[in-house]
This record gives sequence, C-alpha cells and structure tokens, in this order.
Amino acid sequence: MNKVLVINSGISGEQSQSNQLTETFIKVLKANDSDAKVNVRDLVSDNLPHLSGPEMQAWMTDAKLRTAEQAELAALSDDLLDELFDHDTIVLGMPLYNLGVPSVFKAYIDRISRAGKTFSYSEAGPKGLVLGKKVIVLAARGGQYQGSEHDSQTAYLKSVWGLMGVTDIEFVYAEGLNMSAEIADSALAKAREKISRLAAGAGEQ
Repeated sequence: MNKVLVINSGISGEQSQSNQLTETFIKVLKANDSDAKVNVRDLVSDNLPHLSGPEMQAWMTDAKLRTAEQAELAALSDDLLDELFDHDTIVLGMPLYNLGVPSVFKAYIDRISRAGKTFSYSEAGPKGLVLGKKVIVLAARGGQYQGSEHDSQTAYLKSVWGLMGVTDIEFVYAEGLNMSAEIADSALAKAREKISRLAAGAGEQ
C-alpha cells in the first residue's frame, strides 16, 4: 500500500493556506481509501532547529565512536531519514516566504540531504539514493510568480530533490491569494481540483 508523508511548513497554523491545501489532499485521499497510510509532520510545531556545526560533525563521526551528546544530535537527522525512506509519496505544504522556502523547511532539507545517505559522490558527479518516490508540492503564494524570474522556489525544490534522486515531482500552484478575493477564490478552486486528482491517484497506488 502507498504510504504518504505530509510535511507542513506554514507558520500560520490552521490559517496557513499551504496547510489548508495539504488538509484538502488528506481528506480526498482518505475519502477514496479509508485505509490510506498518512503521516503528518509539522516542522513549525516540531520547532525544528537550524543545523549546527556540532550536529553535522556528529553525522560524520562513526556511530560506534560518537559520544552520548553526538548520538543525541545525530538522532534527529537519522529519524527524519528513516521516515523519508519509509514513505512512497511526500506531499509538501509550501508557502512562499520572501521568494524562498520557509527557513524551517530549509532546516529539514539540511538534515535529509546527506552525502552517503540520500546521495553519493562519484567521478560522474552526485548520484541520488532516494529512488522510486514521488514528491507533490502544494505551493500557496500571495502574489503570482510561477514562471517568472522571482520563482526561485520551484527551481530550488526540483534541484534539491533531484540531487537526492527524486525526479517524479509535481507542483500545484495556488497564486495571487493576497491580490483580491476573486483571484484567490479562482486560484484555490483550480488548485483543489488538481489536488483532488493527485490525491485520488495516490490512494490507488
């Protein structure tokens, strides 16, 4: 059975448009398959800290040689990696903050994008190790940026997941949410329609 991991990074809780989009995905998925396996990780409520030098050094230390403090520091990344590999589809609730990803999501990426774990180096360049997974990005934006020079977020997400070996990545954009009620309503309706199709498909895998 397809296992779905939903990752939220909106800082506004239930008012977050991106969190509302992931909630739509979950509702449709469960409506189509009541036995669907869905786990939700909220990076904001988890209060995921930014990566530190000592934590990175802990990863680079052989597990048998780690101090108790290093073992505790390394455990966070190791747990996130185990969770990632245990799921088939990863759904990202993705707000656009200052033309980039939320800092807490960057802190998440810093812990799962690890040489020797999710990618490796070779003479031909980096090789992704996260294979056979699909990433769905539910992007909520106050303005309209898709396809413009200001949309650095899309390129970044494609690149960082591609580095780890994920090439099946699909985006759903809900844009212009702060421009006017009419634009927002139209954008959300179109986004929810596409989300419904993707969620129904995820339940059938």
